Amino acid sequence: MEYLAQLITQISSFNYTELLATGGTSFALIAAAEIGDKSQLVCMTLASRHRPTPVLWGAIAAFALLNTLAVVFGAAIAKWLPEYIVAATVAVLFAAFGLHALLNHDDADDDEEVVEKSGHGIFFTTFLLITVAEFGDKTQLAVVAFSSTAQPLAVWLGSTLALAFTSALGVLAGRTVLQKIPLSLLHKASGVFFLILSAVAAYKAYESLLIAGLLPQF
Repeated sequence: MEYLAQLITQISSFNYTELLATGGTSFALIAAAEIGDKSQLVCMTLASRHRPTPVLWGAIAAFALLNTLAVVFGAAIAKWLPEYIVAATVAVLFAAFGLHALLNHDDADDDEEVVEKSGHGIFFTTFLLITVAEFGDKTQLAVVAFSSTAQPLAVWLGSTLALAFTSALGVLAGRTVLQKIPLSLLHKASGVFFLILSAVAAYKAYESLLIAGLLPQF
């Protein structure tokens, strides 16, 4: 609560020069770190198969939440859950998404218009995938570190805008790729991509379990 009170005090006494400088620095650092990262690739593969608007808003909502947690609660956020639980959850989600992409399509899809799922399904799919995948990631830890020495609101604004920018680039790339590659092939490629991410996350979970002494060492 004391930290929240300090944050409210800072908001009420803006230094706009510092806000612009810190926000700009945060934007540049986070954007550079996130280019080509897994969250941008998630946006690209989702946008290649669905309408881009819910993908983009789902990513922005996820990053806004993650950055808020990072700024308000700091490094403790990444320590609330053991690393192996986070990694295992990522592995399961990405495996399920990859299998769905590989198994639920046919060649007739190439002649059909890509439509947005009803019930905001793509928004929540994007939100969930990115939130779990980026929880405790290097980008969130960078926001934690930067906000401990600079104006938190400026860091939040700069980092969230940076991640929205990189997500938009990913969505744009996905829509561009869609115009050149058959949809059935793109389904398979995105499925393989998510299965690879799932395997990497599963290996991280295995390593974390070994470090925690929860698995026997051979």
